[in-house]
Amino acid sequence: MKLFIVAHISFRAVPRVLRVLADYLGITKVPCVQTIINWVTRLSVARLRNAVPLRGAEINSNPFSNGFVYIIDISIALGKGKILTLLSLNANHHDLNETAPTLKDVNCVAVSVAVSWTGEAIADFLKKVIGIGGMPVAYLKDGGTDLAKATRLLAEQGLPSVSIDDISHTVANLLKHEYQNHPMFDIFISAVGKVSKKFKQTVLACLAPPKVSTKSRFMNLRRLVNWAAQLLRHSPRGRAPKGSVLSKLRAGIDQIPRCRNFIECFLRDSGTLSECQKILKTKGLNLETYEESKKLLEAIPPRSSVRTGFTNWLDKHIIIAKELKLENIGMPITSDNIESLFAVSKQHGTGEIKDANRIALRMPAMCGELTREDARRVMNISLREQQEFSESLFSLTKQRRKILANPGSLEILSDKTAENSEFIPESEKRAKKIININISSNCKKITGPLTELENRAESLPEIKISEAACG
Repeated sequence: MKLFIVAHISFRAVPRVLRVLADYLGITKVPCVQTIINWVTRLSVARLRNAVPLRGAEINSNPFSNGFVYIIDISIALGKGKILTLLSLNANHHDLNETAPTLKDVNCVAVSVAVSWTGEAIADFLKKVIGIGGMPVAYLKDGGTDLAKATRLLAEQGLPSVSIDDISHTVANLLKHEYQNHPMFDIFISAVGKVSKKFKQTVLACLAPPKVSTKSRFMNLRRLVNWAAQLLRHSPRGRAPKGSVLSKLRAGIDQIPRCRNFIECFLRDSGTLSECQKILKTKGLNLETYEESKKLLEAIPPRSSVRTGFTNWLDKHIIIAKELKLENIGMPITSDNIESLFAVSKQHGTGEIKDANRIALRMPAMCGELTREDARRVMNISLREQQEFSESLFSLTKQRRKILANPGSLEILSDKTAENSEFIPESEKRAKKIININISSNCKKITGPLTELENRAESLPEIKISEAACG
């Protein structure tokens, strides 16, 4: 499983690699492709089953929070569905690690697929997860309005948690607000496209611009602008000899020299924010990194909306860090790991068709570190349990196999049943029940690592269980 999950080798390539290494590893029988697929599916089942008992550290005034930050995001449309994913990250990550959080540091708590997501639908999904896994200390999300509405609705329903705005999306939005209406921006983008066409299949092909996704342009635009700056350095002042490579370069770079001022300003602002991101993602937001970032921002003019916007973000989130008692440890401020999860899941083990349900099924297996305990849990899951988990799954791949080679079967496409999937951990003790907790006055807050509920107070709170269907 490590070859697929860690090394990101395809399902079909894993048995081939194992055959090469069989003599060295003492493997007598190499597993087939379907066996590898079954193992990954069962690992997802095992990860979801064991997501609930996870406990972080108690770091704020709410003794009933689970000690985790919930990282939440929605993927782009894949086939007919969009994937809503919820990851849990220990709120004390930066006290325990010296690096930015990665996929091995998070656990996939729940995954759901729908044609579209509204604030109300997201709030309902989060209520189900909270009913099983408990309240998070905070939500870490991008600037999407639907996600913001969902957290607001939960707060109105008595399930409040603070929201942390992802730093990468914040920076991209600041750069977009500052430069999207810049008089040279459209000229620059147009010139880059023309340069790409002129350079390809010529002696200058190695200097063609990098590809940048148009859907997240300002998150990656720095690569493109940096390329243009490097290209201009190859064209110093002075006349170029006729027929030289330099003359061909100048003939092909179109309007890019006119954009020199735009390039310099953008690199100044994006470079400064990039340095701030490196510090904040690695160490988290604390009093020390707050001051370091403020110092770096002095390189940007005081009246710039980029500087004022990022300063406001810092001021807002250092207050949140103090509220969560993380101002000295470091508060997580990046959701890069969930973006990595989407990227990895879309690229590996999905086949020709990007099937949202099939991708969602394997997402839990991509998170966390692989251990021997995981292997034991995988082996303990029977084929019947796996089939119950995945056989009813709506799949574009299955639909394609059923219809493409069978003329006259198009009417199957009109069946709207069971098109979307939802993978949420189940709790035997708490399923289909709403728990109303009245905290007595002698319930004492305990600091340090969380344990079970009975160890978190000297006198247990009075618990009243009402038999009601969980929404």
